[in-house]
Amino acid sequence: MVSESQHRPVETVETAFDIVDVLKRDDGAGITDIADELGLAKSTVHRHVKTLESRGLLVREGDVYRISTWFLDYGIHVRNRHRLYDVARPKVDELAAETNEKVWCVIEERGMGVHIYGAEGRHSVKTHARIGQRTYLHQFAAGKAILAHLPDDRIESILEDYGLAAQTDQTITERDTLYDQLATIRDRGYAFNREESVIGVHAVGAPIRNESGTAIGAISVAGPANRLRDDLMTEELPSLLLGATNEVEINLAHS
Repeated sequence: MVSESQHRPVETVETAFDIVDVLKRDDGAGITDIADELGLAKSTVHRHVKTLESRGLLVREGDVYRISTWFLDYGIHVRNRHRLYDVARPKVDELAAETNEKVWCVIEERGMGVHIYGAEGRHSVKTHARIGQRTYLHQFAAGKAILAHLPDDRIESILEDYGLAAQTDQTITERDTLYDQLATIRDRGYAFNREESVIGVHAVGAPIRNESGTAIGAISVAGPANRLRDDLMTEELPSLLLGATNEVEINLAHS
């Protein structure tokens, strides 16, 4: 039998990661600022920061501590070991060249969408999306494409954990509306994002599924709303995406 103590989080580890989160969010901070933000004693923060620095996880610039490139090494290792990365990357590059727009490959981890690879076409626009970014699945096309192709109990669990936070005034925030849209996505095989994550940006996303039909990732194409519209948005891009994701699925099954 597993004791209750074995399920309790280790407070010192939690504190260390809380500090790392602050340094990431604030792009560096001093001991006093970290302590104030976390409500901790400066001596406690100092011990943790010095330990992280001694292990090479933080670097110091004057009185400011920042996350070191050790995390870059960890992140690249994690991305490269995901089998979808190598298989999907050529298709993402190909789609970016063909559409001239921004194309992303996204996976689901712990109920969130994670951008693992992106490619830019000649006319790509810059948004807040970046490699490694974690995003609520209901807020963007690739995320909704994944969500629609997960088991019902998994969908319910994700919504219980994260709710339906709004990123823009177009984001779906009602469960009934989301479930209706997920059913439509399952029927047609792809999802739309009409300014639901970034105002002025539209996207189309299609799932990458395993042999049982469960989504393990998705590919999306995003661009300005005034360019991604009409037949391009509703017919041409979905057709390209479905062809690309089908090819990735076949390659995954035989890799």
